[in-house]
Amino acid sequence: MPFNTKLTRALGIKVPIVQGGMQWVGYAELASAVSNAGGLGILTALTQPTPEDLRKEIRKCKTMTKKPFGVNITLLPSMNAPDYGAYAQVAIDEGIRIVETAGNSPGPVIKQLKAVGTIILHKCTTIRHAQSAINLGVDFLSIDGFECAGHVGETDITNFILLSRARQSLKVPFIASGGFADGQGLAAALSLGAEGINMGTRFMCTIEAPIHQNIKEEIVRAQETDTELVLRRWKNTSRLYKNKVTEAAVKIEKESKTGKFEEVAPYVSGKRGREVFINGDPDYGVWTAGQVIGLIHDIPSCDELVKRIEREAEETLNKASALIVPASKL
Repeated sequence: MPFNTKLTRALGIKVPIVQGGMQWVGYAELASAVSNAGGLGILTALTQPTPEDLRKEIRKCKTMTKKPFGVNITLLPSMNAPDYGAYAQVAIDEGIRIVETAGNSPGPVIKQLKAVGTIILHKCTTIRHAQSAINLGVDFLSIDGFECAGHVGETDITNFILLSRARQSLKVPFIASGGFADGQGLAAALSLGAEGINMGTRFMCTIEAPIHQNIKEEIVRAQETDTELVLRRWKNTSRLYKNKVTEAAVKIEKESKTGKFEEVAPYVSGKRGREVFINGDPDYGVWTAGQVIGLIHDIPSCDELVKRIEREAEETLNKASALIVPASKL
């Protein structure tokens, strides 16, 4: 049975599940599969080397699905920052009406997108940042708990608290991100006030995810303890899959006398991380994974996964509702 939340109504989707924007993963093959399954697929803009390459990927995705899909634009600290405005303009030109934003100083990009009526989902790890995003005019907030993969922020607040704080204090609808893999999680998020969920790591471990089979099998084998927090010393904390490279990086981070980022930079290279998904060696470089890896035990198709989550969530909510009985029957 289709869900009816503010998210499904606004985005025109059947199931309130958003596939998070993931570097080197958010290609047309995955995004279209998620959208065809009833969720919202997301293309990752910066996975494409240029704005024109993003244009080609958007057009490719349009040939693979007639359902809504979006584009992720993540603004991160960089010595040579990409032309975020140009990526946003391509999304506008190609008729993309849903954009997920994240990162530092998104104001100019959000203003550019809102000027043409784009629906903005902005990812935040704190209520303070969420309030700032509301002031920029975002339509939905993606509240990202400490369990999540990638950039976790510096406050270490898990979703059970963060989502309730969002429900208490935010005037804009929000979805829950970080730690979600099944219908029980979706039901819990909805019960805590969210309008849906965002899943990244879970979608990495699907048939359509464009990464090496070895990495998917590594995720299936992993436990919830198999992630590592890296770069905390530089207040750029990321949750990565725990492997030989992250262990070496953390050792340098803890023992460095100078505290220079250059000492650890070769270990956290994005180029090496990309190669992991191509060559299938989980120890070749760093790659993001959330604590949710402990909940992932198979490699289904996106269609199978979304339908399963939909069914589980409905069963869970019905079961919870059945716990309430009229006082006269007690």
